[in-house]
Amino acid sequence: MDYVGILNKLINDIRSLPINCALAAVSGGVDSTTSAVIVRRAVGDKLRAVFLDTGFMRNNEPNYIKSILSGVLPIDIIDMHERFYREMLGIGDAEEKRVRFREVFYTTLSGIAKELGCDWLVQGTIAPDWIETRGGIKTQHNVLEQVGIDTVSKYGFKLLEPLREFYKDQVREIAKYLGVPDEIINRQPFPGPGLSIRAVGTLTLEKLDVVRRATEIVERRLGGLGLSQWFAAAWEYETSRDEEITRSLRHFGELSVELFKVRATGIKGDARSYGHVALIRGELMRWDIVYMLYDQVTSNYDVTHVIYELASRGRGEYFVSIRAVVTDDFMTADVPRLPRDLLMEVAGEILEDDRVAGVGYDVTPKPPATIEYE
Repeated sequence: MDYVGILNKLINDIRSLPINCALAAVSGGVDSTTSAVIVRRAVGDKLRAVFLDTGFMRNNEPNYIKSILSGVLPIDIIDMHERFYREMLGIGDAEEKRVRFREVFYTTLSGIAKELGCDWLVQGTIAPDWIETRGGIKTQHNVLEQVGIDTVSKYGFKLLEPLREFYKDQVREIAKYLGVPDEIINRQPFPGPGLSIRAVGTLTLEKLDVVRRATEIVERRLGGLGLSQWFAAAWEYETSRDEEITRSLRHFGELSVELFKVRATGIKGDARSYGHVALIRGELMRWDIVYMLYDQVTSNYDVTHVIYELASRGRGEYFVSIRAVVTDDFMTADVPRLPRDLLMEVAGEILEDDRVAGVGYDVTPKPPATIEYE
């Protein structure tokens, strides 16, 4: 693919637009950063880039992003965490979280755009975002026009999405030609709503803190393994035993199956599914069998994610799931075959948080699961 030609066309097309001021919402991911750098190449100082600190970020994320982009893209950090907490804490449904986040996010950006006199908003929407949203799999917060939202009448700005027809691997190639730092190009994707959708179920400050701590451990311990995405999610450790599913797995080892009270998003056929999360405990006949369990369970039962428990104890309120995938385009994803000893070490470190009662490894590819839980 001729990425130089593609890039030149994108820049020339943007230069032809009547832009007085463009506000770029930058998250530090490759999509939003590349989109902002493209527009800056086209309009120069007419671009204003901001990083919204929603309170759902990883440790020290805003300052880290500003630092590594200092030579490429000047960014202002705007702390809005109190507003997002006020609007979102207490919400439990996955889609309601995403829709509420979208509303608060763009209402906030609308106010910033008016203050700066910006009539355009630049964002890093790529093809999988609007494909999944229009397909009803899950609402991506940065998909607006494609679902019929008129941003001019609702928020007061026109949308500029230079990458909306591209996929992640293509965006990374474009970013290389633009001189985007390798730390951004190779950075794993992070959802717009951040840790709010990895604190599965009812959103609370304590659950956010548990996820933030577990995320730091998982990202540090599993980094450098060639994974596409690797993170932690957490929810209440509330389960009920399922005898029927347990019997269906008897030929895999001495296993038992419990279903968590929370539900998670998946894909059945081409449609969204919001089903159970299954927890499998016990002794496997051999370790590689763990990667076969999902098919038996998700094909026959209302289950979207299958997790094998690595370690647990008799105290603590939360369960932490380690999630890792390998993928090229994020439309489909496989589960990497990680060594059991490594996973057990990571689980042990996570269990040092007294609030965590158990840790497991999600062994479900996409589909039938989505990469995120909400």
